[in-house]
Amino acid sequence: MVAGRPEIVLLIARADNGVIGSDGGIPWRIPGEQRRFKAMTMGTPMVMGRKTFESFPRPLPGRRHIVLTRDGGLAREGAEVVHSVEDAVAIADAPVISVIGGAELYRLFEPIADRIELTQVHSYPMGDAFIASPDPARWRETAREDFPTLGDVPAYSYVTYLRA
Repeated sequence: MVAGRPEIVLLIARADNGVIGSDGGIPWRIPGEQRRFKAMTMGTPMVMGRKTFESFPRPLPGRRHIVLTRDGGLAREGAEVVHSVEDAVAIADAPVISVIGGAELYRLFEPIADRIELTQVHSYPMGDAFIASPDPARWRETAREDFPTLGDVPAYSYVTYLRA
């Protein structure tokens, strides 16, 4: 973390083939993943792209929804709209900022992020949104919890990375 600015955390769910989304949704269901997401984001401002915001049936309670978009006319109930990374960080005005997607937001925030909380799904689903694995030259794994395949649920791991 850099002194004088918030901790920026990327929350990513990614399959082994890099898929993070398909047709505006997530192509897997991991029991407990939504509870983990809620626990990690509760009380923090969440920064997301427009498509991620629109994937929610309604704004999630207990969290601010900061939507970073190029659309100068976007106005949505429950969304604070910004047009740059700098504006998102400034308006968040919090000790921790959760960046929750999509792929372009992850790419924009990765250079200034402090931590990645990754759900690594050990499968190869079809998808239309992709992100690369954390670069070991920039990120070091500090925690891992592995879970086996169980019925229709693929094996997965919760992995924490800190900036190297």
